[in-house]
Amino acid sequence: MSELAKLIEVSQSTVIFSGAGMSTESGLMDFRSADRGMWNNRNPIELADIEAIGTNRDEFIRFYKWRVQEMNNHQPNEGHHMLADWERRGLINGIITQNVENYHDLAGTRRIAKLHGDLGTMRCMNCNEQYSSQIYLPSHETTSCSSCGGFIRPNVVLFGEMLSQTSLQFAAQLMREADLFIVLGSSLSVSPANQFPMQAKANGAKLVIVNYEPTATDRYADLVIHESIGATLREADAALGGLSRLG
Repeated sequence: MSELAKLIEVSQSTVIFSGAGMSTESGLMDFRSADRGMWNNRNPIELADIEAIGTNRDEFIRFYKWRVQEMNNHQPNEGHHMLADWERRGLINGIITQNVENYHDLAGTRRIAKLHGDLGTMRCMNCNEQYSSQIYLPSHETTSCSSCGGFIRPNVVLFGEMLSQTSLQFAAQLMREADLFIVLGSSLSVSPANQFPMQAKANGAKLVIVNYEPTATDRYADLVIHESIGATLREADAALGGLSRLG
């Protein structure tokens, strides 16, 4: 049995922490990575900023239209579906994610703490009315609220904004309950999200890091795997067989 499967088998509360590597295995670009390139000759991080709504709104809209379309052009991968299945079988207690793509939702996971928001939805900055992100695409292509005329923006945390307290509190609850904390596809370089693995470890949880590249937190982990997420989860799932904690 794989080392990861052994840890999951004896765990009473496994929590997943997913990062950009989870989405890149679906074919999406990680625009924070060193080789992210440019978007229309601009650093995309400049456009994913709260200031861009006021100073560069047209380009902000074009950028997020592109991101929504990219999200639609790809699908949840094998890893997303496997995690949803593990949740249904009671093998994981929930997911804390840094990703804004709604692939965990689409795969069927129910307990998700979305630290950086949800690109699948939008909101009016004036009255807070909620919309599907499809409103940015050609079939609708509007950024004006039908109720008050305010600007409709993505429900994501932009640079310069604070994380949602509701999401942070749910993530903290999951972290406190964990006796096994598994990081999937995160460099653990973005604060405050990167504090959760070490907090879980300090609380007594076993820590597993699955990431192609080494992270600064590797030396504290009980198990480090530098392989693809899909292959790692597939091997663990095969070793677990039909294990279920339900019924």
